Amino acid sequence: MTTVLLVGVGAVGTRAARQLVDTLGVDRLLLADRDTDRAERVADALGERAAAIAYASGDPIPGGVDAVACAVATGEDHDIVAAALAQQVAAASCDDDHDAIDALRSLDPNARAGGVTVAAGCGLAPGLTDVLAKHAAGMFDAVDEVRVARTGWAGPASVAAVRHERRAFVRAWHDGTWREEHPHGETLVWFPEPIGAQDCRMVTGGTALLVDAMDVPRACTLLGEPPKRTWLRRRFGDDGEWGAARVDVWGRGEDGHGCVVYGVVERTAVAAGAVLAVTAAHLAGALEPRFDRPGVHGLGSLVDPAPFLAELAQRGVRAAVFEGVPVG
Repeated sequence: MTTVLLVGVGAVGTRAARQLVDTLGVDRLLLADRDTDRAERVADALGERAAAIAYASGDPIPGGVDAVACAVATGEDHDIVAAALAQQVAAASCDDDHDAIDALRSLDPNARAGGVTVAAGCGLAPGLTDVLAKHAAGMFDAVDEVRVARTGWAGPASVAAVRHERRAFVRAWHDGTWREEHPHGETLVWFPEPIGAQDCRMVTGGTALLVDAMDVPRACTLLGEPPKRTWLRRRFGDDGEWGAARVDVWGRGEDGHGCVVYGVVERTAVAAGAVLAVTAAHLAGALEPRFDRPGVHGLGSLVDPAPFLAELAQRGVRAAVFEGVPVG
């Protein structure tokens, strides 16, 4: 019996729970949240394959769990993942904060020693964008630069993470070394419609996960404030915050230098929840192939892009080539 423990049933966690309970290979879904009543309500809504349990960050992982998925507030995933490593249980986290990702990456020696796979940054960006960057890189003989841009948020915890990240110290990967950046104001980034042009600011974000996954001389991440809801509500209805991501990859191939641009528009919580759920299902062995690469990795290092993107497309999260102008 394949069992997944999902910790956190907020905006992203609830979407991930729906995806996991609809995955045929997942026999049992355990839900935990600081708000136990909310966990019980979600479990009741999902049916007999889901159950709410009492679990707090740092507690031992319940017996019989094949993988743990974390959709908790920034930084809370570290103790959960550490507990999973102690019991040799694979884990995935959707935390997109730079400091939180670095804290998870510090667990890499423990994960390798225990033969356990940990997937970090399993959301819209980082996460889906890392997979898109890896897919685009396959079209070139050599990659010169990767730029990732994202706008939108998933819920209150995501709002706080975005605001913190946009105020934090900034580093970018430049010519094979980390370089402190002093960005001046915002950069206008064109996302696929209906999001359109949004002001974005350079952040550190999940750039390190891209660098780990790809042999790229330059990489950076841009993060914007979420799109205004007034006109989006008129067009799409009041069903969560809409966001977008854009990935620009420059490289060299048989036809010389070129640029591939991918874009995705989706409710941020829906996209992040789907990515987290699919990753956790692969870690648990509910989807083939089972992710089995000991250590702490981003999705760009773990997944084969084409089948992973196809699985997300079947679940309604689709990316496409963006016919536009490269970022910056």
